[in-house]
Amino acid sequence: MRHFTNVNDLGDLKVALHEAFEIKKDRFKFVELGRNKTLLMIFFNSSLRTRLSTQKAAMNLGMNVMVLDINQGAWKLETERGVIMDGDKSEHILEAIPVMGSYCDIIGVRSFARFESKQDDYNELILNQFIKYSGRPVFSMEAATRHPLQSFADLITIEEYKKTERPKVVLTWAPHPRPLPQAVPNSFAEWMNATDYEFVITHPKGYELAPEFVSNARVEYDQMKALEGADFVYAKSWAVYNDKNYGKVQNKDRAWTVDAEHMAVTNNAYFMHCLPVRRNMIVTDDVIEGPQSIVIPEAANREISAQVVLKRILEGIQ
Repeated sequence: MRHFTNVNDLGDLKVALHEAFEIKKDRFKFVELGRNKTLLMIFFNSSLRTRLSTQKAAMNLGMNVMVLDINQGAWKLETERGVIMDGDKSEHILEAIPVMGSYCDIIGVRSFARFESKQDDYNELILNQFIKYSGRPVFSMEAATRHPLQSFADLITIEEYKKTERPKVVLTWAPHPRPLPQAVPNSFAEWMNATDYEFVITHPKGYELAPEFVSNARVEYDQMKALEGADFVYAKSWAVYNDKNYGKVQNKDRAWTVDAEHMAVTNNAYFMHCLPVRRNMIVTDDVIEGPQSIVIPEAANREISAQVVLKRILEGIQ
């Protein structure tokens, strides 16, 4: 595997899951694979789970790790071609990227949607520049439109906790005070559609995701109806996708907050969220602290998903 940006890069999911559970049994089985190899993790945005889990995964594989925060301690980067650089940005990304590539063997990039241009966001402007100009294998640590390491960890978690071969999984929108990217719901939908699970997406009208991510999922605007009989409930907020209001918040209706009443209509469902979570906006305290909440093991599986991806990339460059 050369690059990792979406579910298709991973190939057969059953094979990938088998590999994940093999690694989970012995995280240091492949410690020699990364000897004398260096991972550079580049962050254009804040991170807790992604930073720690990916660094830990690389260390499990024997890699050296460097971390660069673009907004702290680095020159401000210009990302557009043809601009006169007479402002506060001192270096162009087209020089910075190949320089970064010269210091490492693999690059991980984290860069959120900016909500300035829908076209730029959905063309993955920054991530694709790293793929094009770094000369190194590149993997996404969350991009403008997808968060594949999170979605892989979500899949691992569902496989661990499912009680039926074909569980019902519901992705529900929830309110948030700020506009959030569609990356996590897009990616979660893409990965769930790649399984044979029963998959339902529920959200208020106006919050439709891009059709290529919704794909064959059933969309239900009645949240309670969508949640009936669910085995897993994945709550997430996202901003509007449509052209007119792209990146805007147009609904803060807390009737969509996942609480005990919502969970009561499920099949004793497990509650999932990528974290960080706004308590009593996305989900109530009693639900996220309850016995069916699996947000912590879900987060712990981020180490495993990252390690599978890094292992495969390392195997490709040996």
